[in-house]
Amino acid sequence: MAAFSANTNILPPSQQRQLPTLPLRGLNLLKTHSTLQFPVNTIMLLNRFHTNIAVSPFLNVDFASTSITPTPKGWAEFADNVSGEWDGFGADFTVEGKPIQLPENVVPEAYREWEVEVFDWQTQCPTLAQFHNNCPSLIYKTIKLLPTVGCEADAATRYSIQERHMTPPHNSAFAYQSTGSYVALWSISNELMELEHCLIDPNNKESRVRIIQVLELAESELKLQSISVFVEQWYGPFRNGDQLGGCAIRDSAFAATQPLKDSQVSGVWEGLTAVATFTTTTTTTSTSTHNMIQQLGDECARKSIIRDGNDLILLPKQLWCSVKRREDKLETWCEVGWLVDEGRAITSKCTFSSTAELKEIALATETASPM
Repeated sequence: MAAFSANTNILPPSQQRQLPTLPLRGLNLLKTHSTLQFPVNTIMLLNRFHTNIAVSPFLNVDFASTSITPTPKGWAEFADNVSGEWDGFGADFTVEGKPIQLPENVVPEAYREWEVEVFDWQTQCPTLAQFHNNCPSLIYKTIKLLPTVGCEADAATRYSIQERHMTPPHNSAFAYQSTGSYVALWSISNELMELEHCLIDPNNKESRVRIIQVLELAESELKLQSISVFVEQWYGPFRNGDQLGGCAIRDSAFAATQPLKDSQVSGVWEGLTAVATFTTTTTTTSTSTHNMIQQLGDECARKSIIRDGNDLILLPKQLWCSVKRREDKLETWCEVGWLVDEGRAITSKCTFSSTAELKEIALATETASPM
């Protein structure tokens, strides 16, 4: 599992730049939303995360996968669907599913005077996947933009940039589908990691959600600390974040909207699952980095499951998540789901051993069945 080091740089005004507006295909450019927009008038704060190998409780295993090793064709299909400029909104939530307000120092004074609570960042996520010399690579940035009052589509102020690289040798689990969906495990420290689930809408490949479960390892038990959600739309080919959809963005702030109802997800569900399984070999001297980037296997039918909405963390945008430990404490399950239509969902589930070692990643398309 990869670890990350953080460096913070404050750019002087002379290095700030205005982002041009990105022309959007097939879109009414006159459409606007009464949501937060972002002008260039303050500093840019950069939080860059770069991969380096470190020994942590998550790294004391040697992983090998029984799923498909990346091939140029398989990765090319994934790269075609995941690469590009993904703009949208992001928000953080507590373990109870309650939205967390933005820091007071980034909220415009007008909102504070009107006692308006602000929960959402407008975001960019430029993403590029490539395959060179028989090696797959993925790089993306999560860019948060400072909120402001009104709509200024021709300008944006970057508040923070989190940059991530996934290139061999890579000893953190990464599983993907040709659709552009993926699951990634990112080690932040010896006791903290982020489990990122990126799900593409099966009805619209230009729409996706990223749900990040922040997990803490305490005495070999994984505990959920917080949740981050990004709702994003594809706005064009990769430009490294140089252009922004601005006021023509096809989505709006969502954190304070109504969460999913438990009745919508409770009941019997069945469907097809694609799985990447990981086996572990304990070692005290080294950490192997081979076969950590895996293409999920072919979909196959799975047993029906009964889901109780009362046991889930219900989120806006028809999303849910959960972290559950088996009664005998032999496994922990980290799951997220997206109700893409009434009675139809896509889910991502990661299974960890009693010592917090990853065993399996499974992505499923599910349909609700009569009880």
